[in-house]
Amino acid sequence: MLKSKTDTMKRIAIIEGGYSSEIIISKKSAKTVFENVDTEKFIPIKVSIDQRGWFAYPEGNEIAINLTDFSYQFNNKTFKFDFAFIVIHGTPGEDGKLQAYFDMLNIPYSTSSHNISALTFNKYICNQFLKSFNIDVAKAILYRKGETVDEDYLVSELGLPCFVKPADGGSSFGITKVTEKKQLKDAIEKGMIHGSQVILESFLKGREVTNGIYKTKEGYHPLPIAEIVTKHDFFNFEAKYKGESQEIIPAQIPKSWEIEIKAITKKVSSILGLKGIARIDYIIVNEKPYLIEVNTVPGMTKESFIPQMILADNLSLSNIITEIIAS
Repeated sequence: MLKSKTDTMKRIAIIEGGYSSEIIISKKSAKTVFENVDTEKFIPIKVSIDQRGWFAYPEGNEIAINLTDFSYQFNNKTFKFDFAFIVIHGTPGEDGKLQAYFDMLNIPYSTSSHNISALTFNKYICNQFLKSFNIDVAKAILYRKGETVDEDYLVSELGLPCFVKPADGGSSFGITKVTEKKQLKDAIEKGMIHGSQVILESFLKGREVTNGIYKTKEGYHPLPIAEIVTKHDFFNFEAKYKGESQEIIPAQIPKSWEIEIKAITKKVSSILGLKGIARIDYIIVNEKPYLIEVNTVPGMTKESFIPQMILADNLSLSNIITEIIAS
């Protein structure tokens, strides 16, 4: 029997959901990826992972995933995936858990490896690691659940204002800009709701920019830099996803700054061995860029930076997705 075209096309799992507060953003990001997969080359299938379980959605049908081999049955046939495009922000898609699972099954995926994903997911550990490679980062202290909060020590080390945020969270959930010592305990408790550890970080006053990058067989490709201007005290959830900020792409910064930031982005990506699409955030203080965090599964919603950067660079998201799958 002759095989049809669809029998030979690669089946791509577009994986959304997760177990964190970022599930809403993940679903929107996955929709963007799904709509931009080249259906002449691949068969995209939405896969959802959440508290209810793992499900595939071929032709709109909800079918449970067989976790022993990441397959599903449909129309009396068993289907396996050739590639996993991970679009889960937070656990288990950004912290290395899914990557380790796919490594055991020998299924290639769109992100960095499980150990690098785990490293970058903890902002404090990642930044301290990068600091050893002479990457400038903000001064920070890690707080673990159950530890005593010594407000006097924290203020003497970090000063005020300072930021308190989950060490292993995203989308600006659980972040507080602390301006008074008495706010510290409440800010730490708020951060713990969205993460297992909390970072207390010195305040850097400067211009906030972010730089996307993606990797193909040809190497790393930095995207245009974006500058964030917001009326809020910082780039919070409302500023990110409710249009309460101005995002200037490409950023109106001196050429020398652009060259330096893109060079740092490539250097960090090489140090970490990042794969797929990533984004690195910075604060520029007195012309010096300080790395804030590395995002290995950045937002892909229409409001997110990566799609806007790709558009500003006159590139095609569809082509980039194809190149990432190919590499």
